[in-house]
Amino acid sequence: MSTTAHHAARPPQKSSDLVRQIAVISAVVFMIIAAMVGTGLFGGTNVRDLQGGALDADSTVLAPGTQAFSIWSVIYLFMIGYTIWQALPAQRSRDRQRLVGWWIALTAVLNGGWLLAAQFTTLPLTVVAIVALLAALGWTFHLLVRSRPQSVGDRLLMDATVGLHLGWVSLATVANVTAWLSRTVPESWGMQADVWGVAVLVLVAAVGVGIAAFSRGRPSPIIALSWGLAWVAIARTTDQPHSTPVAIAAIAVIVVVVAGAAVTAWRSNGREHRGILRRTRTA
Repeated sequence: MSTTAHHAARPPQKSSDLVRQIAVISAVVFMIIAAMVGTGLFGGTNVRDLQGGALDADSTVLAPGTQAFSIWSVIYLFMIGYTIWQALPAQRSRDRQRLVGWWIALTAVLNGGWLLAAQFTTLPLTVVAIVALLAALGWTFHLLVRSRPQSVGDRLLMDATVGLHLGWVSLATVANVTAWLSRTVPESWGMQADVWGVAVLVLVAAVGVGIAAFSRGRPSPIIALSWGLAWVAIARTTDQPHSTPVAIAAIAVIVVVVAGAAVTAWRSNGREHRGILRRTRTA
């Protein structure tokens, strides 16, 4: 009986499983090297100084403060942890690894690709790169939500890793697109920067609530999104361009998305608990 259960839980290995594990390792190594290039460790220019400073913390009213970008260290650590974990023989043929392993590898490549685009190409191409990264992360997160985690490793090294990445890139995409638009729209639009900033943050609130609802309140994307929004608020009160309306709106969005995630998680847990009780009574 135990042997049968063991084989049911761990499908037979395929040659493609090993290829996938190697691909994930290669993709994350590429991402780390690209990050080193992007931060200037290999002699390149730091991201903040690229594209004429368009990607710096004082470029637009929706740019997070410089300290916000320290979240990349956390995301990279989670990605490295996932890479090591998924390379273990016990993870090789798991259905959940087969489901998202290639997609997580793609997000690592696109992450590194954005950094290289910022370093060596143009601002519009960085927008293309980060939108592609956001789409890949959104689909990967979708697959994870549809597939129930089966262990602490699943929750921490798959769900939390992709969730943090998605939450942060959701806000980074807004900042990147805004930076590009600030260089292309008429200068007169700059007079309405506060209005546009608040309007965009309303959209961010809708996205955050949507992510919370779809994921049944999983905290990782909300934590990363809220972290970025907090530093938008801090930057708009302590740095240029100063914008009290945007700072207030950013704080309001944090309250909305956190409350939405908490309510969604509470309702989801309540439904699951009631379902367990019904199945127990039936049995």
